[in-house]
Amino acid sequence: MDAGGENEIRPGRSARPPAFPPVPSVPPQVSGVPPRPDGAGFLAWLRAPRPETALGIWRLGHRPRAVTEPELVPTQQLMVGALLAVLCGWLAWSALWNGYLGGWWLVPLELLLPDSWLHSGSEAVTVIVYYGYYAVIAGGLLAAVIRMGRWPEVWRRYVTPRIARPAPLPEAPPPAEDPAAWPQVRAAGAPDAADRLAADARLGLMRDVDHVRIERAWQSVRSGRHVFADFTRAVLADGAAACAHPSGARDLTARSAHHDLITSQVRLGTAADDDRNPYRYRAAGLAVGPELLGTSLLVVGPAGSGKTRQVVWPVAESLCLQALAGRAAVVVVGAAGAGLGRAEDYDVVVRIGHPDSAFDLDLYGGTHDPDEAAAVLAEALVGDLADPHPGSGSRRAATVLGQLLGPFHAVHGRFPSVPELRDLLEGSTAALGALRAALAEAGEEMMLRELDARERQAGAPGDAAGPLADRIALLDRPLFAKFFDVTGAGRPFSLRALDHPVRVRIDLPERGHADASHILARLVLAQFQASVALRADRSVFAALVMDDASMTINPEAVRGLQQLRSANAGAVLALRGLDGVAAPLRGPLLGAVGCRVALSGLTPWDGKQFAEAWGKEWIETTDTTDRQIIAETAGGKAIHILRRAITGKAPQQHSVTTRKVERERWSASELAHSVPPGHAVLSLTSLSGEHTPPLLVDLRS
Repeated sequence: MDAGGENEIRPGRSARPPAFPPVPSVPPQVSGVPPRPDGAGFLAWLRAPRPETALGIWRLGHRPRAVTEPELVPTQQLMVGALLAVLCGWLAWSALWNGYLGGWWLVPLELLLPDSWLHSGSEAVTVIVYYGYYAVIAGGLLAAVIRMGRWPEVWRRYVTPRIARPAPLPEAPPPAEDPAAWPQVRAAGAPDAADRLAADARLGLMRDVDHVRIERAWQSVRSGRHVFADFTRAVLADGAAACAHPSGARDLTARSAHHDLITSQVRLGTAADDDRNPYRYRAAGLAVGPELLGTSLLVVGPAGSGKTRQVVWPVAESLCLQALAGRAAVVVVGAAGAGLGRAEDYDVVVRIGHPDSAFDLDLYGGTHDPDEAAAVLAEALVGDLADPHPGSGSRRAATVLGQLLGPFHAVHGRFPSVPELRDLLEGSTAALGALRAALAEAGEEMMLRELDARERQAGAPGDAAGPLADRIALLDRPLFAKFFDVTGAGRPFSLRALDHPVRVRIDLPERGHADASHILARLVLAQFQASVALRADRSVFAALVMDDASMTINPEAVRGLQQLRSANAGAVLALRGLDGVAAPLRGPLLGAVGCRVALSGLTPWDGKQFAEAWGKEWIETTDTTDRQIIAETAGGKAIHILRRAITGKAPQQHSVTTRKVERERWSASELAHSVPPGHAVLSLTSLSGEHTPPLLVDLRS
């Protein structure tokens, strides 16, 4: 079945599932690392354990730890105590064996056993009785030495790590449980298809993307969306290349992070072995997936802190891989050359302002509703302007735009271009006169009343047409002359295509057009929030990744972030600092997102906002008053010397006071000065409401 035509993902097409299966005519080669000839690497990955564990922990090969931290004995105290226990045990055994303590220790033996056994005259009985008793005494002494000297802890802490061997690769489970044998396909009555997939896995022809993509296709067959016969026919014909993404790609050109597509996780780093982290998170991998990204992710850190390289791009890369597997649709927005992957890793690359761009951006989001187009465009144009009544400025701007877009669309069947919209907003007599004449000729009485209302309000105090004209003028520049085409001559991309597993990158204009870039970023965010809410098929997770969301957040955007959770969508927003967000919106923004990342180098002012968002917790504090004990006698001094050798401290008398206090989980000062380079403090929240405390994470491991 040809990958083009009906099954091709085209920007702006109406939402409907593509015909199954979308297989390219020529199976493409797997890009990136060449497949292993024996398939051992893929099979080991597929069969690796993925235990259920705490939220955000990297599940692939994870070994769960205890919930509470065991009490650790200091090294000096542990080793001295172990050696002293051995010395005392050896001295006690020597005293017993050599008879230094007399015969009193034989009293229990004489009381328990009859005289005929003790004085039988038989050498064999004597050996058994007395040496058996010695063995019992020696075993008791050995057990006491092991227990009192804490030798099991010594063994676990210092011996086991040195003799531990790498865990062997998991053995192949029985065919009925081996995921590489596709037992569910075999049980459904397609043994030939299961054999073909299992053979490709053994030969190294199948990769993780292939497995997850075919697994998703199989789930669509089980749900009744696609035909079982079509699935088996595609698998028998193409094996691991079956049901491929419409682009024909089966992997990215390269990978920069660790991904586990079975759990949809991407590893961001390792939780530090720090007292501020819960014990079961320490030294565990930290990862995110759609169940966390569905609550949206906010990343804040100054330039050079690793936002793009260590957080934003790994997440975007994971979403691109999931798009190839048919699970996600992703739109990545950033400046050209920001390190957001190669053009070959995307299906659509919109390079706004670049003459070689193959795609254009639909200024009106692919809608034909003037009111919807006016609302979205108003958010982009005036969403960042100061407004004493948040939201009222956007509503006034939407009203003005609606009074012009509606009449224009009624006459021309399309929305105005950027120069045409600018003329209308500036109140050009020629433009308004021509529009009025066309409406009168078409008999559009209702739209004439809309135009009359616009002309009456023009120039009145508080009229939004002036600010709108100034903002749209930023897009009416020679650099953008070939963009935002509304005639259909170009290839405009619309975010309405997010029904399909598409990978999109939008490059914003280069330096010198910062205001235009902010307008376009707000436009994409507003269109994304409007489009995902209207999707007919929400089985595909939709994500927007913005490498720089400065001057993008407004009240409507904050409200829209909260609504993404119910639409199986989420946003990843990166900021160099919270000063890129209006002061009244900083708290609501941190409250609207479920996952927050504060990187090293944060300012104390930004740290204060995060500290307030993470709240406080009740902890027990212990105040200890120490007073050194002075020995008066020679025996007391000897005991003090022994205690000092064991504990490493002079004998002291402690006065302990314990009380509960409420303290910030991470204070502003700690966030600003105690987070090492390459680290971050992050908290996660799932769609079900489960959340983690703020965790210190090493993003470099």
